[in-house]
Amino acid sequence: MLYNLLKPLIWQINPETAHNFVINLLKTNLLNIIKSKNPNPILKTNLANMVLPSPLGLAAGFDKNFEVFDKMFNLGFGFVESGTVTPHPQVGNAKPRIFRLIEDEALINRLGFNNDGLVKIKENILDKFDRFALNKLGANIGPNKNSKNRIEDYIICYKSLAKISDYITINISSPNTPGLRNFETSEIDELLTEINKSRINENSIFVKLSPDISNKDLEISLQKIVQYGMNGVILTNTTLARPNFIKSNFLSEKGGLSGKPLLDRSKECISIAYKLIGRDIPIIGVGGISCLDDVLSYLNAGASAVQLYTGLIYKGPKIASNINDELAKYLISNKISNISELVGINH
Repeated sequence: MLYNLLKPLIWQINPETAHNFVINLLKTNLLNIIKSKNPNPILKTNLANMVLPSPLGLAAGFDKNFEVFDKMFNLGFGFVESGTVTPHPQVGNAKPRIFRLIEDEALINRLGFNNDGLVKIKENILDKFDRFALNKLGANIGPNKNSKNRIEDYIICYKSLAKISDYITINISSPNTPGLRNFETSEIDELLTEINKSRINENSIFVKLSPDISNKDLEISLQKIVQYGMNGVILTNTTLARPNFIKSNFLSEKGGLSGKPLLDRSKECISIAYKLIGRDIPIIGVGGISCLDDVLSYLNAGASAVQLYTGLIYKGPKIASNINDELAKYLISNKISNISELVGINH
């Protein structure tokens, strides 16, 4: 009810200003009244070397500076991924840089890894360290735009954050940092070799890939991710594609498209990955999820867990809790004892 009252006001202002307003509300504890109950124990999920209270996670991008990840656990998310973090503070690209495609339940962003930098973000994590011991926090990392050695940037962030987070996501797929996606193909061996040299054993490492990569290159990248001993893959990041069914006037804006229009391509990538590597490492599915049917379709395609972000904006802060309740009822009514029984059944 509170969100429904605030939504008309929030949606009248610039999307980035609105986002910052919500972050500040969360920081001041004013939204504590919408705290959700813990997920039903039937939703407990194994992912790499972690046990999650629910397979539903918050994708990177919402909490770029690790300011409110502890509050997001209270909304029913089984795990939260924050960032993207770069070694040095970065203002990102010129504004305006976020656009609501309301008719399509989508967003376009060209933020460009705006964040407060590694030193400040590490302080933010440590300040909340005792408050998320039972929950799982992921740190999404990337290089500074003007870095002279992008691989070194990844290593610096990894070494600094690996011991104070449950997993690290190597972001090589954002469309808003020029040349970054070269790490998906031509530079992947060099990057993963150096990551392995710096590896901290108890920490899981995931690699996040783009929906715009060709199916052939996707298969090659997936094989490399397994070859170098990564613990999982996240499919997918935002897309530069503009499906012809999009209705919004913001269609021509540059940046990564997220939300409903990404569902089919992300699910296709998950399906390709599951058939190729699904028995070797887990897949996290992300892109356009906003309801139980979306979650089930991703699990059935081969994802072991899922993430959402744009759906949170359109459906409100109860989205994770509502999906958790519906998913638990689905499992119970169909006499399914564990989420793993749903994974990959399309195949």
